[in-house]
Amino acid sequence: MGKHSKDKRDIYYRRAKEEGWRARSAYKLLHVDEEFDLFGGVTRAVDLCAAPGSWSQVLARRLRANAAAAGTPADDVRIVAVDLQEMAPIEGVALIQGDITSAATAQRVLAEFREGDGERRADLVVCDGAPDVTGMHDLDEYIQAQLLLAALAITTALLRPGGTFVAKIFRGKDVTLLYDQLKAFFPEVYVAKPKSSRTSSVEAFVVGRGFAPPPGFDAAALMAVAAGDAATADAGRLLFPFVACGDIGGYDDATGGAASTGG
Repeated sequence: MGKHSKDKRDIYYRRAKEEGWRARSAYKLLHVDEEFDLFGGVTRAVDLCAAPGSWSQVLARRLRANAAAAGTPADDVRIVAVDLQEMAPIEGVALIQGDITSAATAQRVLAEFREGDGERRADLVVCDGAPDVTGMHDLDEYIQAQLLLAALAITTALLRPGGTFVAKIFRGKDVTLLYDQLKAFFPEVYVAKPKSSRTSSVEAFVVGRGFAPPPGFDAAALMAVAAGDAATADAGRLLFPFVACGDIGGYDDATGGAASTGG
């Protein structure tokens, strides 16, 4: 049976068509929100790797509905969608065609939030981006991890302190390292598998809450690394803390003997 036939039998595919969502992935964000109340108090949001735009649609509908319920003008809600591809317009969403590894893209996003002379940042950044799957799990996991690093890097330049980050991951043997890296920036890190995510899929979603970058952190340096421009990232700048796994008090391979812990 072809993929198109399977899609027609999928309840979320059918509902997306009926309710006007551009893709069934809209329900993944809605279901993560049901668990974590992502949208409460949010007036500024960014959707990275946004095409075809279903998550941007969710943000526009829910944030504007929340504003109306609170008696807040709809114009107070600012949503920015970023993708390399050109996207069809979405009411209430500013579209930026750009590379998420580019500092210039980050500045274009922040310009959408600027009010007068004051720079404001996002309350929420989401990313449902994924590479073209090769079928080789280790390779797919690695490429997805690189995409997550790029999304995290630009997020550190866009998100306000205390803000929330949501991104797709592929679960695998190195996923614990990803959690530890995220915990360098978010005191609360959770993993969600929404019911609209196919059980056969290795995808899940990380939710980082309470954005708090480490002292001395330089977002521009992390963006340079994510863009592959490590030469411009000063080696002395803080990117991620070193994470040691296992007992390092035993055999020292470099000297051929036991590691010393004494002075």
